[in-house]
Amino acid sequence: MQKLPKTALGTWSWGTSFAGGDAVFGNNLTEAQIKEVFDTAMLEGLNLWDTAAVYGMGSSETELGKLVRKYPQGSVLLSTKFTPQTADESAADPVAAMLEGSLQRLGADAVDIYWIHNAHDVERWTPMLVPLLQSGKVKAVGVSNHNLAQIKRANEILGGAGFKVEAVQNHYSLLYRESEKAGILDYCKANGITFFAYMVLEQGALSGKYNPQNPLPQGSQRAETYNKMLPQLQKLTDAMAEIGAAQNAGAAQVAVAWAVAKGTLPIIGATKTRHVTDAAKAARLVLSADDIARLEKLADETGADTRGEWENPMA
Repeated sequence: MQKLPKTALGTWSWGTSFAGGDAVFGNNLTEAQIKEVFDTAMLEGLNLWDTAAVYGMGSSETELGKLVRKYPQGSVLLSTKFTPQTADESAADPVAAMLEGSLQRLGADAVDIYWIHNAHDVERWTPMLVPLLQSGKVKAVGVSNHNLAQIKRANEILGGAGFKVEAVQNHYSLLYRESEKAGILDYCKANGITFFAYMVLEQGALSGKYNPQNPLPQGSQRAETYNKMLPQLQKLTDAMAEIGAAQNAGAAQVAVAWAVAKGTLPIIGATKTRHVTDAAKAARLVLSADDIARLEKLADETGADTRGEWENPMA
């Protein structure tokens, strides 16, 4: 897999309707806002964009594709996902059919990373990626929301055809380190697999922007999940802000810098230009071993459980 930037930018919140940004995050973005975010990122050298066919049921890919078409071919790295539960079972090859839909929406001939979105049936779906790798329409395969045994099995299946799992994408943050505890980070490091960490900011709860007096926007799924946790998180986010202040950075940048320091490639949801500039700066922050140990201790003491309802245990 080609050289990647230290952070990727996520477009989950760009889509609308089911599993889109308005329902999940309480966002309502205009095309002008999205274009400004995209152009700023490209200027910062952050050219790796992560999306999925299921985000807003195609609308996230569509919005991203409008912008991809305005840049030279190959200048944008595209990462999107196949979700088994949404496959067209009547298609001769459901994975190839879903990929074609994604390519059309993205305005691309190929994707740099194509992910199996979850471990719904590793034995059935993983082999279907092989012809797409052979065709060149998929340059690398990743697996998302897979536990260690499932990652190893997917790697075995692809290995039989001369390929491998190139990337793993799991929920990983100061509040949710199950992939680390289960040995997935160690396995990835030992096998040359890039670990993508999503929800590093826990949908904004670790950004330092929100607290019991200033909760997340009501009416969104993230508010229902995280607002009740904000009192538990106060000591942690205060420490993140303190550590960041020494390097003229904020709590959110510290959360991202922690993920980079742990050897992962964090995916940062980008809805404002400052999210992009913060992500670029976060990748350059340096956290000491003492900083990391302090943050992880405070994170453990929160007692917060942020495992998503879609996530299976990693061990």
